[in-house]
Amino acid sequence: MRLNSYDDFTPLHEVIVGSAANYMGHDRDLSFELFYHESITGFRSDWAYPRLTSSNGMNAETWKINQRYADELHEDVEQLAQTLAALGVTVHRPLPLPEDATPIAGLGWQAAPTPALNVRDNTLVIGDQIIETPPAIRSRYLETQLLHGVFQNYARSGAQWSVMPRPTLSDASFDLSYARDSTTTLGGPTESIADPRSGPYDVGHEMMLDGAQVLRLGRDLIVNVAQDNHEQGLRWLRTHLGKRFRLHRVWRMADNHIDSMLLALRPGVFLTRHHGIRDLMPESFRSWRFIVPPEPDHGAFPVYDDYDDLVLTSPYIDLNIFSINEHTVLANEDCTGLIKALETEGFDVIPVRHRHRRLFGGGFHCFTLDTHRDGGPEDYT
Repeated sequence: MRLNSYDDFTPLHEVIVGSAANYMGHDRDLSFELFYHESITGFRSDWAYPRLTSSNGMNAETWKINQRYADELHEDVEQLAQTLAALGVTVHRPLPLPEDATPIAGLGWQAAPTPALNVRDNTLVIGDQIIETPPAIRSRYLETQLLHGVFQNYARSGAQWSVMPRPTLSDASFDLSYARDSTTTLGGPTESIADPRSGPYDVGHEMMLDGAQVLRLGRDLIVNVAQDNHEQGLRWLRTHLGKRFRLHRVWRMADNHIDSMLLALRPGVFLTRHHGIRDLMPESFRSWRFIVPPEPDHGAFPVYDDYDDLVLTSPYIDLNIFSINEHTVLANEDCTGLIKALETEGFDVIPVRHRHRRLFGGGFHCFTLDTHRDGGPEDYT
């Protein structure tokens, strides 16, 4: 096995597919609700309504997920892994979260751990480097530990392995400016957010940045920044990577992740949520073609009468597709408008089932971490 991954579209040889085993609930503390604040009560047109509760020290409200939904999520993720293996891709897997996993804890907080499902989020692969990124959700603080067996094997084969500084994740660690702004990139006002509680471990705003905030384009890395936590992460990446890569800061393309806003499908072609994304891009990439698919069909999503206030993603989550190469992509079989748009553009689309993407969060790009592709540090500008 060899780590070599500079982009999202050149021919794929190895990938890590996440695990949904024993994903049974969400701990709703400040870190969780802040991260998902634009979707936590469902996506209402262009309006975002955060429901941030004050932190309560070691206690967090836990929302249990229906066993049937959890089982179906597990089935769909396993089918994704099987589909990739059938295409000749070597598939690596994290350790499954045990059914009786004990809570994890930091300085002043405790949370139930989540499985390593959205493996794109807390790890960034750049060329021959594995970089564990600083998490923004307490329940995911130790998630990459479930991937360490895979990472160790890559390290033994010559890969570099780094860990960005870990935040304390006290209430004061979070920059709330994005959620408090009168307007966001979605175009709607947000409600006011109660002041976080102070504590004995406060050090001020800390570094937080997810791998899914970074779009890899050979030598160029496009990094979405929405507040000071992200700015600190970007500064660390600039120092760590040096002159090997060109890092481009984009301001508030989204609150955090951008892989349901923008994906590179091949050199010169992006898949994007709307045409306005072009104006947020670095000048050198604005000449690329921007494919904008039809608006999502709300009838293509399951209805959750008992979970109306815990939908974690917008209907645009199905833009979160995964490329096998510059001509072939995996897309949700229920998103027929997107599939037709991609086929019209000359892509071969392999439909794969993913039912509960809005309830658990994440799509095929989130569930995967491509570790070996053909591409190198090319200059695509």
